[in-house]
Amino acid sequence: MRARELPIALQGRPGPANAITDVPGVQVGYVTLTEGAARTGVTAILPRGRDGVGMPCAAGVYSLNGNGEMTGVTWIEESGALTLPVAITNTHAVGTVHRGVIDWVVAAHPALGAEWLLPVVAETWDGYLNDINGPHVRPEHAGQAIESAAGGPVAEGNTGGGTGMNCYGFKGGSGTASRLVEHAADTYTVGAFVQANFGRRSELTVAGVRVGQDLLDDNPMEEHARARAGAGSVIVVVATDAPLLPGQCKALARRVPMGLARTGTTGSHFSGDIFLAFSTANEGALASGFAAGDDYETLRFVPWGRMDPFYTAVVEAVEEAVLNALTGAEESIGRDGHRSPALPLDRLAELLSR
Repeated sequence: MRARELPIALQGRPGPANAITDVPGVQVGYVTLTEGAARTGVTAILPRGRDGVGMPCAAGVYSLNGNGEMTGVTWIEESGALTLPVAITNTHAVGTVHRGVIDWVVAAHPALGAEWLLPVVAETWDGYLNDINGPHVRPEHAGQAIESAAGGPVAEGNTGGGTGMNCYGFKGGSGTASRLVEHAADTYTVGAFVQANFGRRSELTVAGVRVGQDLLDDNPMEEHARARAGAGSVIVVVATDAPLLPGQCKALARRVPMGLARTGTTGSHFSGDIFLAFSTANEGALASGFAAGDDYETLRFVPWGRMDPFYTAVVEAVEEAVLNALTGAEESIGRDGHRSPALPLDRLAELLSR
């Protein structure tokens, strides 16, 4: 079930799939691993699809709390460009997935592979449900996630990198949403994808209603020493087809915490909260400058004074993406019998109706 089916009163106008894939060209793929003690996987987000890998997008990053990892961000900060797929997995599989993305690029785009590659791989900690130190994620899983990427509806909850994740003491994981933004005579899309693994149970807020205090029972994670309440991290990827400068993409990434805060979190020290935003407009710009004729480039962009509707769209889409991760997740029992209960949707609906 998705959040709007409960129903939950949410603001803004979503795109057709209410997903990051509503941004034209953006694709999402998953590999989900649940054999034995594994409760993990890999998520791949392709800004321009498989054929467009290597074509830069304007991009910016922002870290609310650095107790986490997202590789490749120093080059994004330097160049303002994202050229490779974005992969999301568990904390101890970052190196493995990084190698796997390189292997896929070398095989699929050998000319690009002949240059330097700085993949973007992000993580959240799934060690409560998943045997995180086991070699369950392999390099080829990154390539499989990229190859499976597609547009349209996106699976949510216990899937891909979100398979073993928890949110507000309930089963969390992968979630997505989108918003349509009118600008001048054009309609643009802002989409958000979250790997939600954060928040204390008592904090949970849905559509402005603080429901967490009424849902404190059945919280087995509270009894686990290494699964501290509020810990775990959240990765958010924001995409848009609106023409933006790299600095404006960074400004979108800085608005992500406002969407997260609408769901209740105050930001734990033990949560790595790292965000990436990119624009698929201005295709062909932000090139390396090595080719003949690359002496100058031109970027078309929304004026800074007209950015507010895009900021609003980020906040609304991120809020709904987190709720979709929660409502789309199913109870999971992982390593050593550790259990993560699903958000009780019937009780939630009752609390909201009050």
